[in-house]
Amino acid sequence: MSGRTTLRAIALAALASFTAPANVFASGSDFLTSRGLGTAPPGAQRLCSTYSWACARGSSSAVVTQGQMQVVRAVNSQINRSTRAIEDRQQYGEAERWAMPTSRGGDCEDYALAKKRALIGKGIDPQRLLIATVLDRSRRPHAVLIVRTDEGDMVLDNVTNSIRNWRDTRYVFLRMQDPNRPSRWVNVIAGG
Repeated sequence: MSGRTTLRAIALAALASFTAPANVFASGSDFLTSRGLGTAPPGAQRLCSTYSWACARGSSSAVVTQGQMQVVRAVNSQINRSTRAIEDRQQYGEAERWAMPTSRGGDCEDYALAKKRALIGKGIDPQRLLIATVLDRSRRPHAVLIVRTDEGDMVLDNVTNSIRNWRDTRYVFLRMQDPNRPSRWVNVIAGG
C-alpha cells in the first residue's frame, strides 16, 4: 500500500479508538468476525463504481471446493509472479489508488483486485472473495484477499505464495468487505 505514513496513522487511530472485548485478539475462530460497519479504506471509495465485479454479490451459500482451492493456489502464484511491485506514488503520483495492475505493476491492493477478478472469472463465488486491510508483521498498512472457505478464511497475499488461515499470518486485520454485501466494509479488528 502506498501512502504508508498516512494510512498507518489512520489504521493506528482506528485501532486505538476501538474498544474491543478482551478476547478479540485471542479469537480461536477460523473466520474473521464483523465488529460492525466500517468505512471504506482510502483509495477504495470508488471501487464499486470503477469495478462493479469487485463488489458483486453471489450466492453466499456456494462452497469453495478442494478443486477450486487448486485454482485459487494457481491464480495466487501466477499473479504474484507476473506482477511487479510498484507504489501508487511512483505509478500515479498520488498516495493511494485502488486499481488493477498496469504493465508497470501494482501495489498490494492491486494484487488483491487482480486475484479477485481472475478467481471470479474461474467461477469462484464473488461473495467468497473479500478484500481486507491489515497491519502486517511490521505494523505497516497492507491489503490482502480473503477466500472464505468452509474451513475458514484463507489469505492470499502478494508477499508469499503460501495460502494460510488468517490466524496464521500474524497480521492485525482491521476491516474487510462485508461478506453479505461486498459494497460495504466492516470492521474486524482481530490479530492473527
